[in-house]
Amino acid sequence: MIAGPWQMLIVLAIILLLFGGKRIPQAMRSLGQSITEFKKGIKEPEADDRPDSNADSDPPTPS
Repeated sequence: MIAGPWQMLIVLAIILLLFGGKRIPQAMRSLGQSITEFKKGIKEPEADDRPDSNADSDPPTPS
């Protein structure tokens, strides 16, 4: 069941009372930065994920 506009307004008022007016913008800013870093990490592979150019190209032979 989808919440109606009055229910959403009540939930937002409770969140505002619990966290206060100063902490909500800080939390949203932090969430936005986290999402940005996550998207950047998905698009750009890290140096650890790249194959090592100094490694032998032949796999080791089992003995």
